[in-house]
This record gives sequence, structure tokens and C-alpha cells, in this order.
Amino acid sequence: MAAVVTRSVPLRNVGSILQYSFNILRNFSSAPQPSTSEAAKPTKPKRKKKKNLFEVAQFLPNWGIGYKMAKTHWKGVSYEITKINLYKDGRHGKAWGIVHKDGIVAADAPKKISGVHKRCWKYIPEPKQKTEAPPKPEEIQA
Repeated sequence: MAAVVTRSVPLRNVGSILQYSFNILRNFSSAPQPSTSEAAKPTKPKRKKKKNLFEVAQFLPNWGIGYKMAKTHWKGVSYEITKINLYKDGRHGKAWGIVHKDGIVAADAPKKISGVHKRCWKYIPEPKQKTEAPPKPEEIQA
């Protein structure tokens, strides 16, 4: 019985020694903190997060209705937005539009736009067309 008691005391000490040694190893293996000179180094610029259709449309007047939008990887295809059904959070919903291919209307009726939540949408600015000014009243009478 006495041998069992004397044995258990050294085992407790061994456990605390092992725990102490693991703490020392953990302290040595932790990554060193960067110094102030390393923190001042310029870092790589972060990539800009692309936007879904609703995040693009929110900055346009009337939520983009009447404006053209397209996915970034589409060539010559765009939608003229006719209707937007927006959910409460303002970043999700449904949208309908008229398809344009190479600047020409490809369909008469609006169609539901697929992939509106994918992060690849862009606004297509209308090309500025020269419009003739209406004639002045003096030119009409003369």
C-alpha cells in the first residue's frame, strides 16, 4: 500500500512538468509579431468585389428601370430593365427586361432575367447620339 502512495506523488509531478514544457514549446512556436517597419510596408491591393444586378441598379435613377445592363462576360448582349421586384434587404429580388443584341432590340416583350444574383453585372452607358435640335420659331416663319 505504501508503494502505491509513493508512486502516485511522482506521477503528479511528471504531469505538471509535461504541462509546463508544452507551454514553453507553445511560446517558442508562436509566430513573431511584425515590427512597426514591417507593418508600414505596402500590401497587395484587395480585389474589388463584383456586384449583382441590384447592387449596380441601386445607384441609378428609379433603380435602373429604362437603363441597359449586362453580365461582364457577355459580348454584344444586354438587357434594358423594365421591371424590378426588390426584396426587403435591397440586394435580392427578381428583374425583367428587353433583350438587346448588338444594340438592336431582339425581343418585343420583356423577359425574366436569369442570374441576377450572380456577381458579374455592369451598367452599359448609352452611346451619345447626335440629335437634331428642333427648328427655331424664326426659321419656320422665314
